[in-house]
Amino acid sequence: MDSDELEKYQEVQRIAKRTMKYLRSYIREGVTEQDIAHASDDFMRASGVSSFWYHGVGTLVLVGERTALSVSGRDYASSSEAVKPNDLVTVDLSPDIDSYWGDLARSFVIVRGEAEVPDGKTHGLFSGIRAEKFLHKMLMSLACPSMTFEELHTAMNAAIGGMGYSNLDFRGNLGHSIEKDMGDRVYIEKGNRSKLSDAGLFTFEPHIQAKGSPFGYKMENIYYFDAGKLRML
Repeated sequence: MDSDELEKYQEVQRIAKRTMKYLRSYIREGVTEQDIAHASDDFMRASGVSSFWYHGVGTLVLVGERTALSVSGRDYASSSEAVKPNDLVTVDLSPDIDSYWGDLARSFVIVRGEAEVPDGKTHGLFSGIRAEKFLHKMLMSLACPSMTFEELHTAMNAAIGGMGYSNLDFRGNLGHSIEKDMGDRVYIEKGNRSKLSDAGLFTFEPHIQAKGSPFGYKMENIYYFDAGKLRML
């Protein structure tokens, strides 16, 4: 991947990040999954996104206990489930510009009807976000070009279990390579002995649930190696 290609990926990912910033102010008590998905897709289109690579789903949003669902974009439809005064919302974006993908997921904690920033907060719903941040920080310190997808899967699943969480993904994976065709993706999963560096760009997106909790948390970024050092797109 040359610098021109990298810049194209960076641009579409920047749009995804701006969309998440917009959604933080948009998501509040009373809006539904359908409302959030429509607002998000409209924002991305207005920002220059030409299509959505994940089965045509631009925004996979889940509210409340539905956040624990692991569903393929092939089967997903946003619902009329509305955000409650104290709630959790997960959003996964899949923008595409000329076959260059963005991929970004975040969890929004709703306290007293508004989306809150987790820093310094003690509300119990923030525990899952702290766990997600820990896993991404662990990835940055652990991953190296020679590590295989299977080795990363084993290490991260152990970390997830060690924190009292479970991996909710319906396929058991923790991320995938970024490609031009969906069928070419390879996954952070058991049995994949290809090296992380072979992928060029890959996502890390643990979907996790604490024991006894009705909620599932997501946090997804795209990563790549630059001179042997892992960087976030």
